[in-house]
Amino acid sequence: MMLHAPSQTPQIETPLHPLAKQLLLKFSHVFPEDIPHGLPPKRIIQHHIDRIFETILPNKPAYRMNPKDALEIQRQVEELISKGLVYKSLSPCAVPALLVPKKEGFMMMCVDSRAINKITIKYRHPIPRLEDMLDELHWSKYIFKIDLRSRYYQI
Repeated sequence: MMLHAPSQTPQIETPLHPLAKQLLLKFSHVFPEDIPHGLPPKRIIQHHIDRIFETILPNKPAYRMNPKDALEIQRQVEELISKGLVYKSLSPCAVPALLVPKKEGFMMMCVDSRAINKITIKYRHPIPRLEDMLDELHWSKYIFKIDLRSRYYQI
């Protein structure tokens, strides 16, 4: 199963400046309550990850966990499938998932990709940082809808 997005996290209330509140109300259509259903449309150039030649794909067993945690992972996976953000994969590669407690009181599902990362070819040009991309947009005159909630979803 390929995971494409973490489960939705509860929002933390922080005090906002009155001008920020006005801007958020004025541009509320830019900040949807939930990310769009499904994956982004296919592009001309598709992302792929190259692995080191003749390496064996890892097939790690699941971590031991109590039944309550196993049910929570199943619930989160079903939620991601229903939103169209993950889909079943025919890949023979498997990586374990685990739950990490957050200070807000919920459990976030994380995928342990260390075994996959060891066999992938490292590129010289990493993905740009979100802050750098937003800095480049600073002087733009026209900005189309950006899904800021899910950051890298698509521009």
